[in-house]
Amino acid sequence: MESIEGLALGFGHALTLQNLGWALLGCFLGTAIGVLPGIGPALTIALLLPITFSVSATGAFILFCGVFYGAMYGGSTTSILLNTPGESGSIITALEGAKMAKHGRAGPALATAAIGSFVAGTVGTLGIAFIGPLIVDLALQLGPAEYFALMVLCFVTVSAVLGGSALRGLTSLGLGLLLGLVGIDLQTGQPRLTFGVPELLDGVNVVLVAVALFAVGETLHLAWRHMEGKAEVRQVGSIMMSRSDVKRSFWPWIRGAGLGFPFGVLPAGGTEMPTMLSYYAEKKLASPEARKEFGTTGAIEGVAGPEAANNAAAAGILVPMLTLGLPTSATAAIMLSAFQSYGIQPGPLLFTTQAELVWTLIASLFIANVMLVVLNLPLVGLWARILKIPQPQLYAGILVFATIGTYGISNSVIDLVLLYVIGIIAMFMRRFDFPVAPVVIGMILGPMAEQAMRQALTISQGDWSTFVTRPASAVILALAVVALAGPRLYGAWVRRVAG
Repeated sequence: MESIEGLALGFGHALTLQNLGWALLGCFLGTAIGVLPGIGPALTIALLLPITFSVSATGAFILFCGVFYGAMYGGSTTSILLNTPGESGSIITALEGAKMAKHGRAGPALATAAIGSFVAGTVGTLGIAFIGPLIVDLALQLGPAEYFALMVLCFVTVSAVLGGSALRGLTSLGLGLLLGLVGIDLQTGQPRLTFGVPELLDGVNVVLVAVALFAVGETLHLAWRHMEGKAEVRQVGSIMMSRSDVKRSFWPWIRGAGLGFPFGVLPAGGTEMPTMLSYYAEKKLASPEARKEFGTTGAIEGVAGPEAANNAAAAGILVPMLTLGLPTSATAAIMLSAFQSYGIQPGPLLFTTQAELVWTLIASLFIANVMLVVLNLPLVGLWARILKIPQPQLYAGILVFATIGTYGISNSVIDLVLLYVIGIIAMFMRRFDFPVAPVVIGMILGPMAEQAMRQALTISQGDWSTFVTRPASAVILALAVVALAGPRLYGAWVRRVAG
């Protein structure tokens, strides 16, 4: 009942002309950005962060979520027409989608991806609306010790589990924690790591770091590895799906959506695992005739299921961010920094203190889903033409917007120096395969984890055992240890058995 009342409140505000305009702009930008290889939602939202200083919180977050959902839709276009996944979640879509395009069926592949994204986005948004309040009720029972343990689990899963190398992930996390310590210590009032620079007394601006990592660093890296020559863009043709295509896609859409959402909610979820599982499930469940198309002419089930799983997982990522204040992806971390720019702290109290904002945002996600279907199917020819934009001009434009936006925040030359120093560091991180998401997550959650730890120790009168004597905290910390050590122990055991 609470969720239904909340949605009624949300739709009442979301259906205003202004908020519908923000949703439409976000969907359009997100789809365009998703189509461009290498330009993802994290980079786009990072570039848009400076608008938080002049736009209402509700309008800004409707725009950001429209970009987020739109990029998930647009990523399939690049995968199918260019065989170049722009996002990790679109890698599996490219396996069958590109083969369908090669054999003249790009239109049905794009159509099943768009409709699958709509189905999954709707399922995921329903999950946010109805599961979110339940998680809030549970989270209200947690104390500082449990919150500290949750943040440790988030640090471990995002940095050490999701990346290819635990050492690289933890190194990136360490850099983020270091940046989060810059400024005045809230407990003692002493400056930390400011090196006598007055501009650093307030800390390093999270917006600046996000733009440096995901706009400047990403762009410099893409420009560094840029190669002349254009990839061949497949012809789209008719986007009409036959009755057989719809019949073969229906259950993969449902299964993919049901599989993707829980993975998005989990701290170590992401989009890679559910899309892969969906692909192998559809390959196993396909009819003998359809199974022959996998890996040859392209099976439509191999596009419908993974694309639905990708979008449902993306929606699930918003659940821990809104209900617990825990970002489990780079995009969620940047959106969390936007909340902080408005002085809003996501967490269990958000649904009470900012009920209008939260429910308007959730209602706008439903509206954005409908807008995206309307934008994607009729305008697919336009999205294909966007792929022909010369990349050097694109990179230059991103750097110009990043520089102007950052300088506009504080009119500080020090901020511009930090922007490009951190951006160059991020470029080398990408070059040597260090993940950048743990940096911004460590920077945002580090001070929060420090505060939770200090509060827990104050309550326990300095007794560190409080983190393992409280059952919930002990269980969460045990999960973090298993997540960190488990894969290494299992790998060592497999090598020993094989040897």
